[in-house]
Amino acid sequence: MSNRNSQGNKQAARERIRAERERQKKKERLRRQLVVAGAVVGVLAVAGGIGFAVLKANEPTGWEAAKEARQVAPAHTQGKDHTEILIGDPKAKETMEVFEDVRCPACAAFEQSSGSALLKDIHDGRYRVRFTMYTFIDGMQGGEGSKNALSALGAALNVSPEAFLKYKSALYSEKYHPDEREDLYAKDSELLKVAADVPELKNNKAFETAVKKGTYDRWAMDMTALFGRKGVKGTPTFMHGGKKLVMDQIPQDPRMTQAQYNQLAKANFEKMIDKEFGPAKGKNSGGDSGKSGGKGIREGEKDPTGAH
Repeated sequence: MSNRNSQGNKQAARERIRAERERQKKKERLRRQLVVAGAVVGVLAVAGGIGFAVLKANEPTGWEAAKEARQVAPAHTQGKDHTEILIGDPKAKETMEVFEDVRCPACAAFEQSSGSALLKDIHDGRYRVRFTMYTFIDGMQGGEGSKNALSALGAALNVSPEAFLKYKSALYSEKYHPDEREDLYAKDSELLKVAADVPELKNNKAFETAVKKGTYDRWAMDMTALFGRKGVKGTPTFMHGGKKLVMDQIPQDPRMTQAQYNQLAKANFEKMIDKEFGPAKGKNSGGDSGKSGGKGIREGEKDPTGAH
């Protein structure tokens, strides 16, 4: 082999080695760039995930979320926010207002003793009733039973006013109404169990779905916001126009049976109503004819007190 060929071969080998080294360097640079890029993407993805998780964690849940949800109003409601529940003969000349909280033990006592008298007056067209349902006991005792039951009452009202009245009576009944310290009505299953005693609601799939999905939760929160209207912050309360109606107190007697108490309570309610609206049809018309409170608000009329 000539010396010239030997030198040429060595030069060619060196060129091949240099080219291979350059190729390896480029490959390593590309690898590092890809690793860095991947790390950046990973950091951004983690940061984005954390940011999304933080946003989700800060989103309101439960009844707080219900305040922000779109309202679905039950049928048979009126007013700007669909929070007017007016039930009774549209031709009735008077409107009485009833303020209640589903968890309220005093409301349950009223409904169990005198609820039938109130319903009879409504059905007889003696007056219409605007029901304002509060949920303040949830705040006082803790829990969600008042709000959850009110949402279910909205589902019943969507069926019919009669279903609403029957369901409300069942919720307050001695059979079902829990101690106010027991948040039993926070459970949808309990609300549906009570509804099974109402013919219009028993096996009513639309009603059951509305209760389980909380269809009327936002509406219930809008009703809750009425707390304090006309200065009413306790239940049960009865008003005619701007006048608060007051029943006689029942004397405390440890010997009194529950039946005797209910009888006296109903008599006192009827006496209060007779004094305010005059005797019912068929009753003696003598004595105080009532109507001292003036006309109650009617649909479309402005609340004389300036309240909701």
